[in-house]
Amino acid sequence: MAELEGPEFGKADFVLLDEVTMEQFLENLRRRFSQGRIYTYIGEVVVAVNPYRTLELYGPPAVERYRGRELYERPPHLFALADAAYKAMKRRAKDTCIVISGRWTVAVGGGCVWGTLGWAPLAQSLPSFARRERGGQDGGQQIHHAVHRRHHQPHPTRRGGEGEERAAEVQLRPGSLRQRQDQPQRQLQPLRQVHGHQLRLQGRPHRRPHPQLPPGEGAGVPRVGTAGWVLCPRGHCPAPTHCALFQSRILQQQPGERNFHAFYQLLLGAPAALLASLHLCRDPGAYRYTREGAQGSACGDDADGYRAVEEAMAVIGFSPEEMGSVRRILATILHLGNVGFVAEGETAAVEDAAQLSALAELTATAPGSLRQALLTRTVAAGGGELIEKGHSPKEAAYARDACAKAIYERLFCWIVGRINASIAAHDYDVRLHGKSTVIGVLDIYGFEIFDTNSFEQFCINYCNEKLQQLFIELILRQEQAEYQREGIAWQSIEYFSNEPIVELVEQPHRGILALLDEACLAAGTVTDSLFLASMDTRLGRHPHYTSRKLCPTDKTMEFNRDFRIKHYAGDVTYSVEGFLDKNKDTLFQDFKRLFYNSADAVLRAMWPDGEQSITEVTKRPLTTGTLFKNSMVALVENLASKEPYYVRCIKPNDQKSPTLFDEERCRHQVSYLGLLENVRVRRAGFAYRQPYHRFLLRYGLRPPSRDPRQPPPAPPHLALPPRYKMTCEYTWPNHLMATDREATQALLEQHGFQDDVAYGHTKVFIRTPRTLFCLEQERAQLIPIIVLLLQKAWRGALARRRCRYLRAAYTIMAYYKRHKVKAYLRELLRRFQAVRTLPDFGKSVVWPEPPAVLARFQDASQRLFCRWRARQIVKNIPPSEMGQIRAKVAAMEALEGLRKDWGCQRSWARDYLSSPRENPGQALPFARRLQTLKDKVHFGSVLFSCHVRKINRFSKSRDRAILVTDQHLYKLDPRKQYRVMRALPLSTVTGLSVTSCQAQLVVFHTQSQDDLAVCLHKMQPAEDNRVGELVGVLLEHCRATKRELQVRVSDCIQLSLRGRRRLLTVETRPGAVTPDFGKSRDGFVLYWPGR
Repeated sequence: MAELEGPEFGKADFVLLDEVTMEQFLENLRRRFSQGRIYTYIGEVVVAVNPYRTLELYGPPAVERYRGRELYERPPHLFALADAAYKAMKRRAKDTCIVISGRWTVAVGGGCVWGTLGWAPLAQSLPSFARRERGGQDGGQQIHHAVHRRHHQPHPTRRGGEGEERAAEVQLRPGSLRQRQDQPQRQLQPLRQVHGHQLRLQGRPHRRPHPQLPPGEGAGVPRVGTAGWVLCPRGHCPAPTHCALFQSRILQQQPGERNFHAFYQLLLGAPAALLASLHLCRDPGAYRYTREGAQGSACGDDADGYRAVEEAMAVIGFSPEEMGSVRRILATILHLGNVGFVAEGETAAVEDAAQLSALAELTATAPGSLRQALLTRTVAAGGGELIEKGHSPKEAAYARDACAKAIYERLFCWIVGRINASIAAHDYDVRLHGKSTVIGVLDIYGFEIFDTNSFEQFCINYCNEKLQQLFIELILRQEQAEYQREGIAWQSIEYFSNEPIVELVEQPHRGILALLDEACLAAGTVTDSLFLASMDTRLGRHPHYTSRKLCPTDKTMEFNRDFRIKHYAGDVTYSVEGFLDKNKDTLFQDFKRLFYNSADAVLRAMWPDGEQSITEVTKRPLTTGTLFKNSMVALVENLASKEPYYVRCIKPNDQKSPTLFDEERCRHQVSYLGLLENVRVRRAGFAYRQPYHRFLLRYGLRPPSRDPRQPPPAPPHLALPPRYKMTCEYTWPNHLMATDREATQALLEQHGFQDDVAYGHTKVFIRTPRTLFCLEQERAQLIPIIVLLLQKAWRGALARRRCRYLRAAYTIMAYYKRHKVKAYLRELLRRFQAVRTLPDFGKSVVWPEPPAVLARFQDASQRLFCRWRARQIVKNIPPSEMGQIRAKVAAMEALEGLRKDWGCQRSWARDYLSSPRENPGQALPFARRLQTLKDKVHFGSVLFSCHVRKINRFSKSRDRAILVTDQHLYKLDPRKQYRVMRALPLSTVTGLSVTSCQAQLVVFHTQSQDDLAVCLHKMQPAEDNRVGELVGVLLEHCRATKRELQVRVSDCIQLSLRGRRRLLTVETRPGAVTPDFGKSRDGFVLYWPGR
């Protein structure tokens, strides 16, 4: 590196500074910036400065220049970092990630903003390195870019860091880009930008943060994703993660900005006939959602942009029907914004009915259903009852805006999924292409600080805090902790930890997000001011939190509106206005069901959750803040599992000047990015470290044998000449040292690297990459020779093994006929010798296939075994369980073959009302009532108890409970402390009637011709079957008392109520939630829930 750059360019690596001070760091940065050297290393971290001009640093020649080179062989460049990450992934078969963060953007063709010095070069170089190394063949590694792009748009009111978090995701597998897929790849950019970008201040596009759509299994071409919040490994792809930060920008934009490009390109670029069919006019100012940006300048010509998007969709594979659906959905959003509401009594009404007709036509829904969804909200009450609640004009406008935001979000997710499905590669075989590893690229800007910072800025800045915490953990804290753990001489370096700031935001039950969710879920009227008061009360003592109430003298904040967080990048004042509404961001279920029932297949596919029934109980949806936090936690966990490489970007000035170097601005960025601490850690540290056994596996090939004093000699067919020993003749194929550390030391000393390494307790540490490069170079030269040697040995082993198999087969064939009977008996003994210790006493043991001569012997043995097994089972049943066994036998004799399911597979508890699990909250009152009855009638035991639904002779059904003792049958009222409502002596019960279906219906027939009909319910679990248990315990009790009890199974039961005969039938009702009785022509009917 030094030989390629003279001293006039400064130090190419900050680690080489004479003194590690802020002044030296900034002077070196300034010198390289003035000479056009925008990249500088800190070990393996790349520091990039925005040049604000076009530099000849990129393109295929530059990629080729850095391909296969080590970091120190060429001047600092992102291509060198990309190649290092790719080689690390290949050599160690480990996932890697490249994290890009900082504060600069560059304007390129068409006025669109790209991080030309960050994400774009990586996207250009990584696939090139992969394809050239594999010679154009499909590879096993994949490069997975989950990119957060931050793009700076100057604003006179911004302080500290500025920008917007933008996300896109691309996944590439080296060499799998076939010729037929090249054209769709080039078309991804305009299609992604038109739906994901909006115009920002000074004509810059705004890239929104999106919900995550991770790559699919076997994908092998660039994939456009919709989020950078969550990184998912290939093959583990959940549904898109919700992220609603961008949605509010559909409704309203900052002054000087405009909405997403898709709306303007449709209005200004579509043919007049198409606009007429969509009921649109050419003027963006005619629509509320696009009115604010109607006078702003576009990012390129909208008409040309419309044609480019249409061409891109056609090339990628969108059908004409799908393209038409996309246009109709965009038009729907525009029309929704113009729907107005007026008060009509206590509810709202649509101001212009003609707009509803246009919307119904565009969404392929019924006008009446659309009107109902806009003006009312359907709520499911108890018992399956539905209640329609009318909206006020304000509530209807909120529902309309929430619907517009949700439609656009789901449209974007659908487009991304459709693109990924169209360009996905197939037929990926791990056996042919090798293990799939990942390079993740995360590109994110810095903090957002406006005059008024709201919920979006709060979430974005929390994201930056979280990623800064990850950088501290991976680069600073873990680095120092590892050196101390390994016993390497080390001088501790102080650094700023932002963990308290992260905990302030995300700590469960006490953090800001937890308090925000608590306020959103609280009953009653909760305002943003009350939420701020709650934070002041519970977070007032936190050193990084303050507000005007806590600091009355600070007039930069307003009472009951502002609070301030001391971020690692500076103080940010937030306004709580709108926090609660933006965190809830709820969409009524009526819209989901409306669009799910649309005749438009594309629109219907975007709303699968609309299939749920309105009476179906669903969980409360997670809030926006909680979803954002969960996504950030998943992202950080994913990044922490990979080997990181960092690009730290610095903005030299606010004027976009290619010559101005603002020292104070750069000082602030260097300070909060922790670059100086990173230099100190690198100067005192080592570039590479590896456990001894892994180091020997790569460069010494094999670890020591179990007994290092007597290592097994290498086989003669594996002996190599001395010049072919694997990097070291003392360690291949087996080293003779006592430990792996001694073997590693011998290997490095043979190569003369002893002055560039240090030895820890479990790892070897190499200070400079040059040492590792030399070892890799020597290993690469020897690998082909060793591979040929192993192939020769393996082919010989395969031939010898086949010969042994053939000889064994002939021997088995010769002895088989003579010993087949003996083999059968041995097998029989082997399988059954331990059956006494098995839980089922050998029921699951499969009998071996007997020879024909022993077929009768096996039949007799099986009969004897069955009798023995039955004896063992009966002998092991404890006396306390014999009553339950006898009851089950009695139930089986009465119901076997007549009722499909009668509960024989579970344990019978009998007294369910005394169980707190079955009867929570009322088990104690029941126990008191049971004790009272026992003191009064002195019964012996409880045979059965359960909640029931009963029917009387007046066709009235009520919730009751039954208690069966050895003396009486009681009907109890659970609402009145289980008061006894009826007591029947058990001797008067002459019979039972049950049904053959799943219904838990039981009819008690009495001598007085006043039968009792009940249905067992409120059981835990709800699908429990207890009819057989009730029948069994009563039959067993009657047999013990020598009485006869008749049990009848019929689907039409005849019963007597005060001497009057009635018929009771069962009818399955799909819409029912709980069983209930009703009146029929001949008597009564039990409505049983079911399909």
